[in-house]
Amino acid sequence: MTSSDPLPIRRLTESLINKIAAGEVRLLPRFQLWHSTCPEIIHRPASALKELLENCLDAGATSIRVTVKEGGLKLLQIQDNGCGIRKADLPILAERFTTSKISTFSDLTKIATYGFRGEALASMSHVAHLSVVTKTKSETCAWKAHYLDGVLVEGKPGQTVDPKPCAGNDGTTIIIEDLFYNTPTRLAALKSTSDEYARILDVMTKYAIHNPKVAFVCKKVGSNTPDLSTPPNADKPQAIRMLYGNAISKDLLHASFGAKKVQEAEGVEDVEMADAEDTNRPESWSAEARFTNPNYQSKKMVFLLFINHRLVESPRMKRALENVYSGILPKGASPFVYLSLQIDPRDVDVNVHPTKKEVHFLNEESITDQITSRLQRALAAQSQSRVFEYQTLLTGGIADPSNALSKKRKGKQRAQDDDEEEGEEGDDGKTRPSPPKKTASQYKVRTSMQDRTLDSMFPVLNPTQIQGGDPGPASASTAPKPRLLREITESDCILTSVQTLRQAVAKGKHKQLSEILEKHTFVGIVDLHKGLSLIQFATKLYLVSHGAIAEELFYQLGLRQFGNFTRVKLQPAPSIRKLIEIAVELEEATEESGLTKPEIVERIADTLISRRDMLAEYFSMHITPSGKIESLPLLLREYTPNLDKLPALLMRLGPLVDWTSEKECFETFLRELAYFYVPGPLCEPNSSTTEDEEEEAQAQAQDKAERWQIQHIVFPALRRYFAAPKGLLDRDVVQVASLPELYKVFERC
Repeated sequence: MTSSDPLPIRRLTESLINKIAAGEVRLLPRFQLWHSTCPEIIHRPASALKELLENCLDAGATSIRVTVKEGGLKLLQIQDNGCGIRKADLPILAERFTTSKISTFSDLTKIATYGFRGEALASMSHVAHLSVVTKTKSETCAWKAHYLDGVLVEGKPGQTVDPKPCAGNDGTTIIIEDLFYNTPTRLAALKSTSDEYARILDVMTKYAIHNPKVAFVCKKVGSNTPDLSTPPNADKPQAIRMLYGNAISKDLLHASFGAKKVQEAEGVEDVEMADAEDTNRPESWSAEARFTNPNYQSKKMVFLLFINHRLVESPRMKRALENVYSGILPKGASPFVYLSLQIDPRDVDVNVHPTKKEVHFLNEESITDQITSRLQRALAAQSQSRVFEYQTLLTGGIADPSNALSKKRKGKQRAQDDDEEEGEEGDDGKTRPSPPKKTASQYKVRTSMQDRTLDSMFPVLNPTQIQGGDPGPASASTAPKPRLLREITESDCILTSVQTLRQAVAKGKHKQLSEILEKHTFVGIVDLHKGLSLIQFATKLYLVSHGAIAEELFYQLGLRQFGNFTRVKLQPAPSIRKLIEIAVELEEATEESGLTKPEIVERIADTLISRRDMLAEYFSMHITPSGKIESLPLLLREYTPNLDKLPALLMRLGPLVDWTSEKECFETFLRELAYFYVPGPLCEPNSSTTEDEEEEAQAQAQDKAERWQIQHIVFPALRRYFAAPKGLLDRDVVQVASLPELYKVFERC
């Protein structure tokens, strides 16, 4: 066998199949149970194309041609010049649990290709007519085979099912015809053929950017001109210019960095790209980024993310990158960002959700913070605009008010200070102490908590006024009085995993941001449903996401009280199966998990019931053997969470908690519990006016209670217990005003 010959395809042993199906992949870090039971998800032509493109690249192809008819529903043909498939392997090519990439269970820990189960063709053979034409370099002719429901079938009536010899080039051609012909519900859910073809072009464009050495061609049947064509042996800037236009390529910056690499930026001088702390970090990763400078802007962000060469989506990372540009570009403008991450395959988890919507990886927050800070530095070196420079200093430090004075004004101020120190000489020749210094108006700081807040500036209707009373501001005497928070002591815990998590919180504390939140003055809630509030610190005004901050606060409170929680009793105790069923019914696209909704409900319920002893001991979550939940942990005694979110909490605890490792289990469980405690309603309010006055009055009362808890319980708890992480600076805390700067504007008016 030569080096260019394909590896043989084998059936996995029954023992190995059972281990995977039984969840013994828990030996792999961050590997979820969903992965072991769900086949490749083919929900539209573009998803089928993505799987096949990855197979072509795995086969070492340098040329990939795609032909499409009616958006890929009538015909989707992918031809490559890779290593091909051996004739002897064709009979089992479309069967489940057949692969050329693993043979033993230990191979799972070191798989480095796009996948290992080889089930994309198996899935397609069940929903389409599948044909394969393939030829290896060592064979004299190509072989053609037809498949249906995973097995070989005859190409024409009267023929045998065996592969037939035919003419063909080296490589493999996959032909998918009549996609979803036997699943009319799925077919009806798809949009127009033009929309499906646009999705196909989008997938090919992104893979062409990431693989510029490979020639990609895509065209419709009957068309002489391809809609996408890239030459072989190009580079990424050339590919971006050809596929996205010169407007992007001329404003493109490049950076490469990693945990133990020094970032290099093109066109950026004297930018320090490697932090000293990076050399001591345990994680092993690297990244390459191509991103536009502040001169480019578009209506919609183009974000290409590849992790270990696989095209994925990460909403968290996308939001973080959007926030990098939010202080640079005008409102409504967006950038172009291409990002390729290389991470240890054992640390990547693509199965954190039943429908596989998200991808997570270890140290995600830390890696995201490092990437965004490096990009921000590179952009800062390119942008000299006042807006950008002001935004980069929003919460990076607490500026000395004297720094705002010019040199001339500093000299005058110093002379005045000297005169005041000397004192004044009276008529009797004696020197009397000078009067106390007056603070300039622009440096006066409000410190009284009794001063007027933002809410008091707007009239609030109470329920009686809504039902026909006179409108007017709500009486202050009717508002509940603030309570003194009870002291929350840290529990004694000897578990190494918990101690490690507590140390990580202490180590990640951002000193200056923690000081802002510790000594702030609450101004008011800007938008309850979007989770935005205003706070004041010194002479600066900050817009904060109280939802994101509260989520981190409740996580830290849960970690602080680990194993010693106060309980919230639920009477009567509801059935967890009923609650999970409510949440699963509201979840979209659950059929893509490969499980029915009752199966998903039962699996999550069994997971929680089987671990009820651990949940009761560590988290005070008591579940009966019959599946009734009797109590929940209380993170903050004076705070009542919104129990409407309980079904969603129980549903998320199934797939989103890593039950296979002690430290990750505690961390992910507390994260989900903190998400449940975040103040706010279950969903956004309907913009249409309700006709039910009673429901409207009830919603008003609920909003009022939420506002009171946020102001009088959540924010005071922030002052006492919160260790603010640096990540909040990127997206959740923004300076919106500075009193000295505002006075400068008024002086010019």
